[in-house]
Amino acid sequence: MPSLRLSTLLGAILLASIGCGTPARAQSIVVMVNGEPITSMDIEQRSKLIFMTSRKQANRQDVINELIDEKVKIREAKRYGVDPTSNDIDQSYAGMAQRMRLSPDQLTQVLEKQGVRPDTLRSRIKAEMVWGSLVRGRFRESLQVGEKDVATAIREKGDEKLEIEASEYKMQPIVLIVPRGSPPAAYEQRKRDAEALRERVTSCAEANNYFRSMRNAAIRAVVTKTSADLPEVLRDMLEKTPVGHLTPPERTKQGIEMVALCARNKTTIDTPKKREIREKMFQEKYEAKSKSYLRDIRKSAMIEYR
Repeated sequence: MPSLRLSTLLGAILLASIGCGTPARAQSIVVMVNGEPITSMDIEQRSKLIFMTSRKQANRQDVINELIDEKVKIREAKRYGVDPTSNDIDQSYAGMAQRMRLSPDQLTQVLEKQGVRPDTLRSRIKAEMVWGSLVRGRFRESLQVGEKDVATAIREKGDEKLEIEASEYKMQPIVLIVPRGSPPAAYEQRKRDAEALRERVTSCAEANNYFRSMRNAAIRAVVTKTSADLPEVLRDMLEKTPVGHLTPPERTKQGIEMVALCARNKTTIDTPKKREIREKMFQEKYEAKSKSYLRDIRKSAMIEYR
């Protein structure tokens, strides 16, 4: 997936005004990579995108190298069946726009205002998608971080604590559906319905019986989360809710929502420091493997400068 950093940096230039897109120009082939061309227009477009995200003017050869890398990454991924559809890329593009609090059309307008074609960003997104999936899939075992290695790293930092006590919750989300555009009175009525049901439900089995047969209502599958996975407000609510009962109803986009608390158990979880160190160690392994793998496949690629 494209990094959050890319969408954040793109968001930073929303108020910038560099001017509109440039007129179409004649293209010339600069490099052939395994029979696929990289044109002068590709280089120009990628240079503009890099400037948008970094606010720095990229060296032309660095831009060419980035485009070559993407060509060989996509070709290698196809060999192993990693080939996202246009719909997959559209969803990733929309996700990036959402993180910037924009619609996909608004993101397109931001790019075009800076003279960047949306397909330039989509090409980068595709390369990041396939490469991340390929490296994690092919080298899953070698990328695993052992518990002993994590424990050793923590102790080297002078911290002996590896786990802390926590609560584990088994829950079933419930929604009393209110159609969009309904008046406030409709929400108030559904909220009263929810409060009445809270008085009756004393187990998840009862919750399933009530809500599976009720019109305009839905009960989801059981999910299990620890206290570390949940925001403080929800943790406090679940601690105050008796097992088998429903949390207080809340209004959402879907309607009136509650959670049926099926079980609450004590457990142990990794300390925040342990999770941080494990993630850092994984990232270091991933980056090292990614660089060596790319170096190898690039050596075998047919790269011809024109």
